[in-house]
Amino acid sequence: MSEIHSLAGPYVLHALDESERETFIQHLRGCQTCADEVAELNETVARLADDAWSVPPPALRGNVLAAVRSTRQIPPARPVRSRREPTRWWRHPAALTVAACLLVAALVGGATWAVQEQRLRDERATAQAAQQELARTQAVLTAQDATVRTANVAGGGKVTVVASPSQDAAVILLASHSPGEQKAYQFWLIEDSTPHSAGVLAAGQATATRLVTGVSAADAMGLTVEPAGGSTTPTLPIIAEIPMK
Repeated sequence: MSEIHSLAGPYVLHALDESERETFIQHLRGCQTCADEVAELNETVARLADDAWSVPPPALRGNVLAAVRSTRQIPPARPVRSRREPTRWWRHPAALTVAACLLVAALVGGATWAVQEQRLRDERATAQAAQQELARTQAVLTAQDATVRTANVAGGGKVTVVASPSQDAAVILLASHSPGEQKAYQFWLIEDSTPHSAGVLAAGQATATRLVTGVSAADAMGLTVEPAGGSTTPTLPIIAEIPMK
C-alpha cells in the first residue's frame, strides 16, 4: 500500500477504522521509519495535552479528526545516515499537522469555556438581582408605615399599590384583562401633573407584581395602555389612577 506511510497521524489520533488500524499495526512491525514517526507524534500529543488546556466541546473532536484524515502527509524520507541523528518532532510535516489541529481544538475549547463562564456569571447576576428585588418587595409589604390603596381598571380589573415612605418604594399589583394585541400596560408616577414612566409590562400581559422605587415625591400612580414596548408620555385616557398621599 503506497500510502500506508501517511497513516501515522490518523493512527496516533485514533482516527483509523478497525481494518486500517490492523493493517497499519502490521506495517509498523516492519517499518522503523513509521515507528519513529509514531513515537514523535505521540511526543507531540504529550507536549500539548497538559492541564493548561480546556477540554474542547465533543463535536470538535470529530471535526479535528476529519481534518487530519483529509490532510495529505508528505511521505517520510529515507536518507542514508552513517549515524542516526535525533529527529525533532517539530520538523515533521505530520507532527505539525497534528500540533496545529490540537492547538485549534484547545483554543476553541478555551473560547467555549470562556463563553460558558460568562453565561454562568450572567445567570448568577440575574439571580442575585431577583433575590434583591424580592427582599426589597418584602420590606415594602411588611413596613410599619405601608399603606394600601386600590382602584378599578377601566374595562375590568383592579390595581393595588402598597407604598412605604420609609422604603421610598411601592409594590404595584395588577390583575386585569389583556390590553389587546401588540398593546402593553404601563405604570406612571405623577408628580406635579408631570408623569414619569414607572415600568411597562410585556405585550399582552394582564397580571403583574412590580416594585417601584423613588415614590416619595409622587402625588399619584397612573395606568395606561400603550403600544408594545411602552411610550415616553402617557396615551390617554388614564385607565386607573391611585393617589399616593
